[in-house]
Amino acid sequence: MNLTELESAYLAGFIDGDGSIMVQIVKGDDYIYKHRIRVSVVFYQRKEKHWFMLSLKEKLKHGNIRIRKDGRSEYTITGSNAVKELLLKLKPYIILKKLLVESILEILENKKNINSAEDFIKICELVDKTQNYTYSKNKSITAETVKSVLITEKELSGEIE
Repeated sequence: MNLTELESAYLAGFIDGDGSIMVQIVKGDDYIYKHRIRVSVVFYQRKEKHWFMLSLKEKLKHGNIRIRKDGRSEYTITGSNAVKELLLKLKPYIILKKLLVESILEILENKKNINSAEDFIKICELVDKTQNYTYSKNKSITAETVKSVLITEKELSGEIE
């Protein structure tokens, strides 16, 4: 991502207004802890401005674009490395979502040091706290959900009596 200072400031304003920064706990039987942490940055625009989203993707070199059924163009960047790179470039200019950006960057940093189920649950608890900085609906998968799944897994495998 080769962004000028002006482009970084513009995109920060775009995210503050017509964008989302998300961190989610996602369920999956193939994952080590039956869940994983997914981070995303999403830009939204009217379908008539889809050309702008295409040019933005060409500039940022990551993510996917789609036109939703409601007529909105949506550009989504997922993945720890791409999201971290973008958030670090935008962080000095983010105003409304500054605490959310700081929290997600902390999660991404701590995520590198997960060595146990307990470590993973601590990261999930940080994910839960980000809800304080968003307008999201109640999360269906929380740290408590992960904890109960992992305890059940241990019980089934005979690790807990």
